[in-house]
Amino acid sequence: MMMKKYLKIIVSFGVIVSSSYMSSCKKYLDKEEQSIISEKEAFKNFNNFQGYTEELYHCIVNFSNLYWTNSWNWGEDEITSTAGDYHFIHKIDNGNFWAWQAQHDGWGAGWMEQNDFTTEFLPENRNINKDLWNAAWFGLRKISIGLENMDKMTEATQEERDLIKGQLLFFRGWFHHRLMEYFGGMPYINKVLPSDEKLTLPRLNYHECADLAAADFREAANLLPINWDDTNPGKRTLGKNALRINKIMALGYLGKNYLWAGSPLMNFTVTGSRTYQADYCKKAAEAFGELLSLTESGQAPYKLVDFENYHLNFYTISENWALPGSTEAIFRGPYNAGNNTHYGTSKQYMPSLITEGDALKFVPTANYVNYYGMANGLPIKDITQADAESGYDPAYPWKGRDPRFYNDIVFDGVKVIKGTIPPKDRPENEYRYAQLYTNGSYRNIQNGSRTGYTLRKFIPLTTNDYDRAFDYGSNMHIYVPYMRLADVYLMYAEAAAMANNAANGKAANYNKTAVEAVNIIRKRAGAAAVNSKFLASSDAFMGELRRERAVELAYEGHRFNDLRRWLLLTESPYTLKTALEFDRTGTFNTTDPTQNRVVNMKEKVLLERKFTSKHYWLPLKVSDVSMYPEFSQNPGW
Repeated sequence: MMMKKYLKIIVSFGVIVSSSYMSSCKKYLDKEEQSIISEKEAFKNFNNFQGYTEELYHCIVNFSNLYWTNSWNWGEDEITSTAGDYHFIHKIDNGNFWAWQAQHDGWGAGWMEQNDFTTEFLPENRNINKDLWNAAWFGLRKISIGLENMDKMTEATQEERDLIKGQLLFFRGWFHHRLMEYFGGMPYINKVLPSDEKLTLPRLNYHECADLAAADFREAANLLPINWDDTNPGKRTLGKNALRINKIMALGYLGKNYLWAGSPLMNFTVTGSRTYQADYCKKAAEAFGELLSLTESGQAPYKLVDFENYHLNFYTISENWALPGSTEAIFRGPYNAGNNTHYGTSKQYMPSLITEGDALKFVPTANYVNYYGMANGLPIKDITQADAESGYDPAYPWKGRDPRFYNDIVFDGVKVIKGTIPPKDRPENEYRYAQLYTNGSYRNIQNGSRTGYTLRKFIPLTTNDYDRAFDYGSNMHIYVPYMRLADVYLMYAEAAAMANNAANGKAANYNKTAVEAVNIIRKRAGAAAVNSKFLASSDAFMGELRRERAVELAYEGHRFNDLRRWLLLTESPYTLKTALEFDRTGTFNTTDPTQNRVVNMKEKVLLERKFTSKHYWLPLKVSDVSMYPEFSQNPGW
């Protein structure tokens, strides 16, 4: 489908209104016949206009629960078993970036683009997850119509008008930012485009587009409250406003938009310089500084989750389908079908030996798990070699590691199954304890681990055929947020450091330096602070900050875009995906697997991605770039 069709989409839809508010785990935009009303009625008061606006929330794609299995980690962080090759991760590995488009894929499971959005957005299909491309163009058209009808909101207070306008402006900035992340500068849609005229909007460069998005995010932050519960309209839905766009969300994306604009890839496309753009980084640091000052002072209801409850950022269980995120998630969308977790995402990590579901498994690469350094804060230089400085010993490779390693990763010897294993599945040790050594029972290239690890960050270990955490009755609910507070601390650290070319750089409106912000995240996890050896220069600090970002935000969908914006996607070793090969030796310790000794440790390359400079941006649709000369294709495609 051509972009032009999506820019016109609401012309044929009419105006859809719902006077009821959205809650996190239900259909929230059911439409009755009597709700199709005139524009004058649709926009006249807060309830009607808010109903119109809430369809934008449904355009927030739930990338972690889209299909039976779900792919959203496209850096060097993840590889799948060989049971299938249909997800976008496989196309990325082969350099086929065209495959984000439905016409180049065919099976429609990708969250970048799926089906005909004009059909899928019908009321009876609103529980179906949407895709980024179509949802963005749909949303931008809808936003323009809303903003051009603000004058019709005559039966409303100023507070109510500010809430509506603030949400619309946020979403305008957000949809453009999401498109820009993958495609670069785009036309900025800030008016209703006529349906009977030829499109001529040119693609802006990245900085021009980012400046317009920043203006929208800044105004949204000025208009929106910190907490909707404190507003008169919000009091009508007290306690049910957590997902509504607020000041903190707008500040978070204001900072992210500026940091992305200042990053090497984006700066290179505009200026030809492969370095950070300091002015954008300074603006990013100030936006994040404003946000962090509000949260740390208690004015905003966000704080880091205690590490013992770290999983609440990503999943809940036996909590009546409660939406994950706790106090740390800043931006996430509504969840339409809690049982999607039961059918899909929860079963895509453990090997088929112990877990039902699709044979395709998503496995952490060994090269990425190497980023999880030691508890003393030092990195592992070579997973196969002893290192006196960090204390790493390849004979005991799981010992003394960063606490997040044990939270996120299943390694050899971990006790996975708690319950009874029936006699037919004996010897039970092949099942109960992770057999991830070379030729172990969990090592199966088709439907198990190819790398010597499995992922547990988004699931409890009881997600297996014997403990049955994935059963519907357990109410396990997985949702990976778009932005959480830990991400903001790390983005602030990056922006503050690169704005000032120093690890102790800081924003004028916030009292912590870049390295202090990183140490807040490490302290929460129980890992040591950044070692002083990394503070001598901004380059040394950035290397450690990138490793910290890799560990803290592991498998949350950030890595692919981070490697791209850092201009590292095409560079070795970031093009490699590896496995660990090793043998057990000595007595097997079932109580503490970190005490198990291994020998013959080797790291083996499974895949090398052959990327060129064109792979820094996804290709646009040929049908779109053929519409008019000003809408040009990305270089190399």
